[in-house]
Amino acid sequence: MGVLSHLRVVEIGSSAGTSYCTRLFADFGADVQKVEPPAGDPLRHTAPFTASGQSAWFAFLNFNKSSIIIDPKELDAAIRLRTLIENCDILVDGRYVDPADCPSIDVAEIRKQRPDLIYVEMSWFGRDGDYAGFVATDSTIRALGGLIKLVGPVEGPPLHAPDFQMGVIAGLWGFIAAMCSELTRKRSGGGRSWSLSIFESSLALTEYLMCEAFTRGDVMHRMGINRFWPSFPTGIYETKKGYLGVTLHTPAQWRSFCDMLRLVELPDDPSLLLGEDRLHHMDKIDAHFVPRLKTQTAQDWFAEGLKRKIPIVPLPEIPDLLQDAEKKARGAIVPVVFAGENGLTVGSAQRLTLTPPRQGGKVPSPGEQQPFTNPQRHLPQTASTSPGPIDPDRLPLHGIRVIDFSMGWAGPLCTRTLADLGADVIKIEAIQYPDWFRGVDRRPAYVNGQMYEKTQRFCILNRNKRGITLDLKRPQGAALAKRLVAGADVVVDNYSVDVLTRLGLGYDVLKQLNRRLVMMSMSAFGMNSVHRDCRAYGSTLEQGSGLPAVIGSSDGPPVMSHTAFGDPVGGLNGCAAVLVALLHARNTGQGQFIDLAQIECMMPFAAPWVTVESTGGTAIRYGNRHPQFVPHGCFRCRGEDSWIMIAVTDTDMWHRLALLIGRPDWAEEASLKFVEARRAIEKVLEREIAAWTLSRNADEAMSNLQAAKVAAGVARLPIDLLNDPHLESRGFLQRSERAFIGSHLQPSMPIREGVRPYAIRTAAPTLGQHNREILSELLGLSDAEIIELADAGIIGEKMLSEKELARVNNLSSD
Repeated sequence: MGVLSHLRVVEIGSSAGTSYCTRLFADFGADVQKVEPPAGDPLRHTAPFTASGQSAWFAFLNFNKSSIIIDPKELDAAIRLRTLIENCDILVDGRYVDPADCPSIDVAEIRKQRPDLIYVEMSWFGRDGDYAGFVATDSTIRALGGLIKLVGPVEGPPLHAPDFQMGVIAGLWGFIAAMCSELTRKRSGGGRSWSLSIFESSLALTEYLMCEAFTRGDVMHRMGINRFWPSFPTGIYETKKGYLGVTLHTPAQWRSFCDMLRLVELPDDPSLLLGEDRLHHMDKIDAHFVPRLKTQTAQDWFAEGLKRKIPIVPLPEIPDLLQDAEKKARGAIVPVVFAGENGLTVGSAQRLTLTPPRQGGKVPSPGEQQPFTNPQRHLPQTASTSPGPIDPDRLPLHGIRVIDFSMGWAGPLCTRTLADLGADVIKIEAIQYPDWFRGVDRRPAYVNGQMYEKTQRFCILNRNKRGITLDLKRPQGAALAKRLVAGADVVVDNYSVDVLTRLGLGYDVLKQLNRRLVMMSMSAFGMNSVHRDCRAYGSTLEQGSGLPAVIGSSDGPPVMSHTAFGDPVGGLNGCAAVLVALLHARNTGQGQFIDLAQIECMMPFAAPWVTVESTGGTAIRYGNRHPQFVPHGCFRCRGEDSWIMIAVTDTDMWHRLALLIGRPDWAEEASLKFVEARRAIEKVLEREIAAWTLSRNADEAMSNLQAAKVAAGVARLPIDLLNDPHLESRGFLQRSERAFIGSHLQPSMPIREGVRPYAIRTAAPTLGQHNREILSELLGLSDAEIIELADAGIIGEKMLSEKELARVNNLSSD
């Protein structure tokens, strides 16, 4: 029995986001009932397909669920659906993406009878706002969300990944909403109702760049394949055999990499010290790197990099993932059975060690119930036994305390989400080693000017938290951290493996202080991986996930799709895992350790190709085309570097597009109703569409296309989102005040309970801002004791410069 086996979840409508959300519930044992029409969920017909014609994408999204067929033409269809919903705990609704012939129901009326029912509704853009009526696809959402225009060659159309991203991101957000609601329901008995915008959920990947643009201006443009602001190199290089992913941020990493390549003339150049400085010299640097890297294999360089603690990783092809014994042993690759066919797919990344997820399963045929489903195990509350409505002013995670040892993006996003939902998050830094998102520059001008307090990226990822500094390398600092953990519910760290253990703060120690403690390590490859010592950033995780192998043209190199894709994805997966473990701890009084390998969090984006390859097929790179939608691509509009994404998803949409661009003959041509006929003349179609878009600016083209109900989205830059009319109309960007930077923008969560998003309660803490508050109120220290800690450098409010840090380290070694 899984940790969520007491729950029954009903999924209606058709959406990759709702399907992935409920797949996560099924992973942990919930009874998921998927409602389908007689023809089946439309996603069953989504490419790519296995050799027997089964959808690999559908298989990944739906194993371990049960299927119920409800024919809307039957007289009792609405009654059957209502009865099903009245006897479930959680309803996940994708009808506003695709109704899939679902019978009409009044969810609000049902919730009056079942006030404990948790409801999650997904739509492309939300039910209100400028884009509320737009038609969309995964790719048009990513275009509007700033996730396409920065990718690809400087000239020509931007490159983009295939359509398997937004469903995963939205599904994670939906699962987070439902799980924190379940935690609330265990306490109060009331259910919560959530709406989720898939467009806004995509901005979890963009928000850092968007908010950096707010303070730094228009500094981000497409720089070429595998080149991204704000650092260089952060890309993919060809070696003697295979490709190598390289990410160099800190001065130490830059020097070590140059030393490894024996490029003695580069590391001493002051203009190349920081990653952002190196952006101005990309071609010069590559002229040195490219020939040197081709002298050894990717595996050889990886071995050298491990010794030197450099964030580099070999790029796997999809067959490499299938042959990876470690990934199978960890459950990152799991068996799946569908329609009599055996294959492999991507398993759960939420690696709870005490209550692990299921290791594979069966995809239901239409109308098939899983054998482990027990219709009698669920006893829902009734209106007579449920309490009244929950307090709308009491946030779902009120009363949960989190000790946050994380830095950068992934860990802080995990803990920020918990904080946004009401948890008391205490962020622990040190004046010796503050969060590196404050900046890695330790030169006197940076430190003395307190520039580390002025980085927008730190501010957006650490709002709603309290901050304390503790030197964990000193016994007094570690002892204070233990006292904080003793009264906490959760500990999160994304340090390298064993850092906390070496400091005396490993799980084996902390669980003795707090039996209910949930502790999560967010390392790159996992605690027991053979690559456990590999240094990694969010870009490293994408490079090592297999995803770049399926992006780009068939004759080109593997292509990255984001500057640090793995970070926000790891953060959302981490939050989801913590919530599952918290629910188990609340039910049993027993905490546990979560071994989250962030590289495994990236693998769902390559899941369809894993299944295709496992069943004898071959992963195909589509470039900007689509295996199912024709025409499909990114088309130039009037103006400099102006583009629009267009996706034709069915015959009716093709007819409307042909009429719009002035080709009624195409609209009336019977053969062109079929995708394969259009594919045969795809180049001709693309030329005609390009001629039409080139005569219009991008927003005008999108307006015309959407008026004709053709899926289209302007390929925006992150800075464009600051003035996006839809986001403005929905209040997505909120203003916050903070010392050192004043008024600044904060993105909202994409999940909301009302018309407006959750308000930002407090700005990100300055370094050590809450030292006195936390040490006195939570730990009972006197003013004299706090002053003594400050005098000893165990706490503080100012970052140490490189010289000061060296002096402290020398004193410690003496």
